[in-house]
Amino acid sequence: MTREVMEGMPKRPYHVGMSASTHHSRPAARSTPQAFGDHLRHWRQHRRLSQLDLAQEADISTRHLSFVETGRSVPSREMVMRLTERLDIPLRERNALLVAAGYAPMYRERPLADPALDAARQAVELILKSHEPYPALAVDRHWNLIAANRMVAPLMAGADASLLQAPMNVLRMSLHPKGIAGNIVNIVQWRTHLFERPRQQIAATADPVLIELLAELKAYPVPASASADTLDGEHAGVVMPLRFRTPHGVLSLISTTTIFGSPVDVTLQELALETFFPADDFTRQVLQSL
Repeated sequence: MTREVMEGMPKRPYHVGMSASTHHSRPAARSTPQAFGDHLRHWRQHRRLSQLDLAQEADISTRHLSFVETGRSVPSREMVMRLTERLDIPLRERNALLVAAGYAPMYRERPLADPALDAARQAVELILKSHEPYPALAVDRHWNLIAANRMVAPLMAGADASLLQAPMNVLRMSLHPKGIAGNIVNIVQWRTHLFERPRQQIAATADPVLIELLAELKAYPVPASASADTLDGEHAGVVMPLRFRTPHGVLSLISTTTIFGSPVDVTLQELALETFFPADDFTRQVLQSL
């Protein structure tokens, strides 16, 4: 696995364990035509590359690439893989391009309960469990909760039951008026911070479900409880912590995001683990006491 430092948000009261299948809010409607050349042009333009740029990256002639995009030339399976790699296309969409070119999909999508993913599932469960007494959870590409350790439950207190129904979206839970937004002390800055994660994903994947989700999140009102000191100023620390109001006092949390390195399974590529850490001694003491 590889790990990048990111700030996170509270999630749903699930215990450690994988669901039988990965949750999805709904299938992503394809916004691009089915012809391979149209798929390829869409991704090339999304990556802001000219035909000359991509041809040089893929070590082919611009003429050949033009013929592939217009349908005058049928690419080999090797060529499809080379182009999708150079364009850094997600595995799910690489399968779509393979099918559009007349080839079988290369990357499987299996639920985490599949025996073939035993090692990966055990790794996820180990990370979640061993991270206690601090919160940790796993989410899919649309930020739907897959699993969490026992320390996530206390952060969900007070959330409306409708938002806890599976598949539970952790971004919606964090910012919805009936979720936990009212407990986030630095909600104004935190909203802006949370918007950046799906925005980065959209830039990488052009996922229409994420585009719709981001628009929904931006439409949520700022809680009336937002204090004036959250409206101005910059955070003076290294990272922006989540300042969360609880019956035990205000907790300050930062988090890291863990992803699988070099996955060859769609589910694993789209899986992310959020592990939270105390940003101060008070938060550490409260979480350990729980």
